[in-house]
Amino acid sequence: MSTTLTIARPDDWHLHLRDSAILQTVLPETARHFARAIVMPNLVPPVVTGAQAAAYRERIMAALPEGMTFQPLMTLYLTEDTDPEDLAAAHASGLITSVKLYPAGATTNSSSGVTNFDKVRPVLEKMAEIGCPLCVHGEVTDREIDIFDREAVFIDRVLDPIRKATPGLRVVMEHITTKNGADYVLANDKDLGATITVQHLILDRNDMLVGGMRPHYYCLPILKRREHREALLAAATSGDTRFFLGTDSAPHPTHAKEAECCAAGCFTAPNALSILAQTFEQAGALDKLEGFTSLHGPAFYGLPVNTDTITLTKGDTEVTYPNALQAGEHTVTVFDPGFPLYWSVG
Repeated sequence: MSTTLTIARPDDWHLHLRDSAILQTVLPETARHFARAIVMPNLVPPVVTGAQAAAYRERIMAALPEGMTFQPLMTLYLTEDTDPEDLAAAHASGLITSVKLYPAGATTNSSSGVTNFDKVRPVLEKMAEIGCPLCVHGEVTDREIDIFDREAVFIDRVLDPIRKATPGLRVVMEHITTKNGADYVLANDKDLGATITVQHLILDRNDMLVGGMRPHYYCLPILKRREHREALLAAATSGDTRFFLGTDSAPHPTHAKEAECCAAGCFTAPNALSILAQTFEQAGALDKLEGFTSLHGPAFYGLPVNTDTITLTKGDTEVTYPNALQAGEHTVTVFDPGFPLYWSVG
């Protein structure tokens, strides 16, 4: 016996494709299922100008296997030296879809991020004027703030003041990880949305830490308490259009994930939809999956819903995925949800 569900082809509103050999390996894993994706700009060096975004887009399209269709939605990396006019020109031409704010030191390749938020105020004002959304990695980086509290502190100390000082600025709180984040979105207007990852819907910090450290569950923002995971699941399955999928699929070479000081990120692109279908089914919300994966994101960004569809099928036999993929001289380990999967994408 099998169960099928056909939905509009999904989009991924937060994705890391990296570059070079890893790009060649991971791009097909996204393009197989997703029509579009907001592509993160935290390369080394970061993508900070329109010209750099155009060059990166060319590399992505050159890496796309023949016969696959995929549209990378490019972003600029916000720095204290970002040129508002270059940003506006890139947005007006359709080259970029959004701009990414990393507090300096918050995550992988974020050393060029913002330290003094007053210095980026003219850029934020220009973005509000032209309707360019700001995608936010919402954590403070002060060493005296506990890593499990950094999202909640960021909302109070940074995000809320920015939004109040810049009326009309559209903001996506990326990869929210706390009840604080979900509640903040629910308490605000249509100019605020949030993405939620696969791993934050199914795991809490016990999954990562109890019985030994599991490096392939280590990501930033870090997994939180069970109560926060439950709040995220409630938000994702609620049907509220302000919440949508951003996998934050973040590949690293296996040796970097399993190092003494391991890299942060979960490579979920290959099995994200299988995990989500099973998670939504278990929550009694399979009818809300299409909204979360395929409808709410385009609505927030003012883009059309994809006209093609995918079909998810649940069978009696466990669906398996490769443990790792070859990327040049290294491998990239595929995220393991920790439970068997029975939904496949046809």
